[in-house]
Amino acid sequence: MSIYSQFFVPKTKFHAEDIGDLSGKVMLVTGGYSGIGYETTKALLAHGAKVYIAGRSPTKADNAISKLREATGKTDVHFVELDLADLKSVKKAVETYLSLETQLHVLFNNGGVMQPPLDQFTAQKYDSQFGTNVLGHFYLTKLLLPVLLATAQTSPDGKVRVVNTASLGSTFAPGIDYDTMCDSPTRHKLGSIKLYNQSKLGNVVLSAELARRYGDQGLVSTSLNPGNLKTEIARHWTSPGQKLMKLLGHLIVYPAHMGALTQLYAGTSAEGANLNGKYLVPWARIGSPSEVSQDEEVGKKLWTWLEEQVLLVSQSEF
Repeated sequence: MSIYSQFFVPKTKFHAEDIGDLSGKVMLVTGGYSGIGYETTKALLAHGAKVYIAGRSPTKADNAISKLREATGKTDVHFVELDLADLKSVKKAVETYLSLETQLHVLFNNGGVMQPPLDQFTAQKYDSQFGTNVLGHFYLTKLLLPVLLATAQTSPDGKVRVVNTASLGSTFAPGIDYDTMCDSPTRHKLGSIKLYNQSKLGNVVLSAELARRYGDQGLVSTSLNPGNLKTEIARHWTSPGQKLMKLLGHLIVYPAHMGALTQLYAGTSAEGANLNGKYLVPWARIGSPSEVSQDEEVGKKLWTWLEEQVLLVSQSEF
């Protein structure tokens, strides 16, 4: 998808109103209390789903839940505290969820960070962006896999879905440099913007690998570029260059509810059940991911690295 088409997007053929009845479905949305996560949660709730918002702030969640209940007239929306930048928190969040639910029909890996200062790291000292956007979501998905696959066995269509929110930035990253995962001269040389692009590439690579590994068990894994949106994700843009990019970007920008459409399409539409391994672009269209993101060897290497980190942390901290 070109930069031009990122700003001048064809009219959508899919709308939130097109979502069918989701009664009896249980869904979890990371970062579900703001931006496109909030709009995704709102649409799911309005169509009858039971929705769990997973995020760091109970206060923000409480405020969002009040607004969601008022806006939709539905009350089946709940909060699970989750900090994707802390693997201990991820484990605790999954334990909390599994104490409440025996099913999970759709996991929206929506939350994330964008270009924070380079001196920010996760609780386990990984690069903030890769550690949060990729490693945190990998661990969450890994721990939820048993309930996802069990749910697939009892679902009418035999499927469940994992929807991974990436970015156009994924197409700009040439690959994954493992020397940048923790603090290093290589990481500083790469810089915050390229580290972000690399983490978004990681989302697409991980999604494709998840599709290859579990597609035959009923898991449908997709990744997507949500579009150029007016949300809080660029809150860390403080340098003159970043401020200029934000200004130029907001000349043609779309509201958050439009950004939610593509992941809602992947997560709820009948067509979405047949999109395993696909990469979507605004609005609700199949797009072309970067070639490197579909490389099976790249996928295997990333999966192995993520498994090793989770094992390493669990042995030392859990």
